[in-house]
Amino acid sequence: MWEFSWIERRWPGAGYEDWDQALTELAQRGYDAVRIDAFPHLIAQDIHKEWTLKPVWNLQDWGSCSVNRITLYDDFQNFLKACRRHRIRVALSTWFREDLDDTRMRILTAKDHADIWIRTLKYIESWGELDNILYVDLCNEFPLDVWAPFFTRYGSTERESQQAADWMREAVGEFKKAYPQIPVTVSYTNPFSNLDEDVSFLDFIEPHVWMTNSGEFYHQVGYHYERFDDTGYTNLALNGERIYRESKEYYDRCLIKEIEHVAEWSRRSGKPVVTTECWAIVDYKDWPLLNWNWILELNQLGVTTAAATGRWAGMATSNFCGPQFVGMWREIGWHQAMTDIIHNSKID
Repeated sequence: MWEFSWIERRWPGAGYEDWDQALTELAQRGYDAVRIDAFPHLIAQDIHKEWTLKPVWNLQDWGSCSVNRITLYDDFQNFLKACRRHRIRVALSTWFREDLDDTRMRILTAKDHADIWIRTLKYIESWGELDNILYVDLCNEFPLDVWAPFFTRYGSTERESQQAADWMREAVGEFKKAYPQIPVTVSYTNPFSNLDEDVSFLDFIEPHVWMTNSGEFYHQVGYHYERFDDTGYTNLALNGERIYRESKEYYDRCLIKEIEHVAEWSRRSGKPVVTTECWAIVDYKDWPLLNWNWILELNQLGVTTAAATGRWAGMATSNFCGPQFVGMWREIGWHQAMTDIIHNSKID
């Protein structure tokens, strides 16, 4: 998952200033695809404009920790061409980043949502890069208000609400009229409580699966997804690994149960699974008192468990698989071992 970091984190030392180097290192670790933000709302509005983006947080190492500027026309096509050079497929998603004019709030209907993606793919097609697109995820973790604030005007932000289901179904249908050959989905975060949920309109399901999905671990640690307040990270540094180690068997089982639950959902729906944000905990970074060993252990458990189910058509090894996460990125042998497991796993 290189989300919006691929274009936002291009200052010296941020990890993506040299795409060829980053992609070379990605391939060296055994990966063959990236999931990135295509900024469809900005492309559809004006692909040539220099956009000023507000930070979605200042504590995480995804994207910018402060105000930033991007121009998409040259950078997007050049990044796609770089991926092709390195034989890396590209999965497109969007976190609907906020610009100074809050352009994302111009999305008024599900058809609007589909239309901005259709316009984006027309540009990609004109550049000759459409055949390297692995799939399209119409919105990251829809309908969370942090990523899809335009939807809050019309319905519940609960993922399993009827309003959210109707919106997704219509947006996917409109998109498929224009690009029936491109696999399409809408990624989800928990809950995944209804194993009989209608996902027939999706080409595959893209649930984000972590040990922390139940919320119990973060409650014990004192982490509440703070975006501009370091209280949560202080508590994570002081408590996270200790609490995990003290009840390791229990928390490992939490992750295994979550994976088994998603696998059963896949079997019942007949849809394969792709997971690009996953396994250990949601938020982490290089920081005082934050060790990577326990994160690597949990992620390895997630990869091996998911691969053994036969339901995952694609998966990440974590959501920290990028050059900005130095403590994890430098573990080349670990990445190669995990990607070998993924590549050698069988799909039912």
